Formats: sequence, structure tokens, C-alpha cells
Amino acid sequence: MNFGNALDAPPGEGLELSERYFEAVRQAGFDTVRLPARWAGHAARTAPYPIDPVFFARVDRAVGLALAHELAVVLDLHHFHEMQDDPAGNTDLFLALWRQIATRYADRPSRLWFELLNEPRPPMTDEQWNALVEPALAVVRESNPTRTVVVGPTAMNDLAVLPALRLPDDPHLAVTIHYYAPFAFTHQGAHWVAGADRWLGTSWGSAADLAAVEADLRRAADWAGDAGQRLFIGEFGAYERADPAARARWTRAVRQTAERLGIGWIYWEFGTDFGAYDPAADAWREPLKEALLGPDRGTATPS
Repeated sequence: MNFGNALDAPPGEGLELSERYFEAVRQAGFDTVRLPARWAGHAARTAPYPIDPVFFARVDRAVGLALAHELAVVLDLHHFHEMQDDPAGNTDLFLALWRQIATRYADRPSRLWFELLNEPRPPMTDEQWNALVEPALAVVRESNPTRTVVVGPTAMNDLAVLPALRLPDDPHLAVTIHYYAPFAFTHQGAHWVAGADRWLGTSWGSAADLAAVEADLRRAADWAGDAGQRLFIGEFGAYERADPAARARWTRAVRQTAERLGIGWIYWEFGTDFGAYDPAADAWREPLKEALLGPDRGTATPS
């Protein structure tokens, strides 16, 4: 389960991560949480680029709560938009952030994973991203020689560009993709997507729809098998303005297909606009919960 729109939200905004949310996730049967964090938004812009200790304390608390509730954790670097726009100009900051994060959590259990960068995207190119992965991994390895580090492809972690991803020779890597296809269904009415209101009313669930999910995720699984890499879906979900029954159908189909193909998953997200949980009611949205944790469930762990 992703705790999105929390540590990655602008200062003073977003979901407050109550301990009861970690309890609810664990009691429901989830075994992993992803903690997107807006590190660059809380760091100085001059060397050595120190991260605000108040923000570090917020992340410390979230990591500690997750681990205390026996959850695995994927801690990522989220919303670093400057990195996408100007990789060369932000490389020093990127490496400095990871040196601080890695050192801070070096003594945490191995079930804490580091994800180098959420959704690398244009104008960053494949070549630029591939060139950054090795030095970033080297920085992490200074203090965490065997911790699992997560890397995804460009185009916002699109599975279609997995073949362009070049990974260092390191036995402690995992690869992530994000899956929101078809976008006109999963993002209908999303206020941050231009023209998304035109998609309102888009449904999902035909035989062709199911076949498309199968084809997409099989292609990703085949790549992982050929590359000898662990693979998981770090984000998938449908926005709240889609029909609830169709959201549940899509969520179940993606989850079932991923599990059948040996792909782990982490749902986007817990308690805001894609949320499987309703914080106001302090209760799960049962159709989505059942779609994720139904009796047919295999394993959800990204391993």
C-alpha cells in the first residue's frame, strides 16, 4: 500500500500518517508500504544540501511505525521535478540527498528498501537516467552495501521502455514499473491532467480490456525473466471519479494478473483521491479492499 499524498505533499498539506493507518494496513493483510517523500522540497539548495531535520524526523516516524508493525517499506525520492528538467544541474543535489538518506537509515532492517527516483520522465532521457543510476547506487553502497535498491525505467516508469533501462552489476536490485493503463479510464476527471473531464464515464471490463492487461504485464514479466531481475508494480490505481464497480474490476484484474505472473505490487494509494481507505469514515472501501485482498490472492510482496 502506498501512503501517497502524505510525505510527498507540499508543506502543511496532505494526509497525516496516524499510527492507526499503519495498524489498519497490517491488520487488513497488506505486508508492504511505500513511503513517497519529497526530499528535495526539504533540502538546502547549496552544498552540502542538508535535509531539514524536522522533515527527517517525520520520515523517521513513518519508517519506524511501518517497521514496528512488521511491514516492509519502500522509501522513495518523490516529486524531484528539477531533476527531470535539468539532470546535470541537479546531480550534486540528487547524490547529496541519497548520501544523507542512506546514512540515516543504514542500521534499519533489510526489509527497508530505497527507491532512487520516482517516475523519471522527459525531458530526462534514457541515456541521462542510465548515467545517473550507477553513481547514485555507489553513494547508497557507501553505507548500505547489501540493501535492496529499486530502479525504474523512464517515461514515468512505463513498462514499454524497460528494454532501455541499463542496470549496474549489483545483486541487490529490484525493478519497478507503474501501471495506469488505460489512462483515460484510470485518470478520468483528474484535475491535474488536461482534458481529463472528457473521459468521465469511461468504463472498463470487456474481454479486450482484460486481454490488454494480460499482454502488458506479460511483456513486463518476460523482460524481468530475461534480465534476471526482480520486478514489482510500485503504483497502480484508478482515480475516485471512475465508476466504483469498474474501479474494483480493474484493480482486481491488475492484481490477479500480476500475481499470476510473479510480479509484486503496491497499490496507489491509501487514503486520498485514489484511496482504498476512507479516513473520514475510518474504514476501508470494501470493494477496493476485496479487489486487492480477496480470497484468490497470491502474494503481494515485491520480492
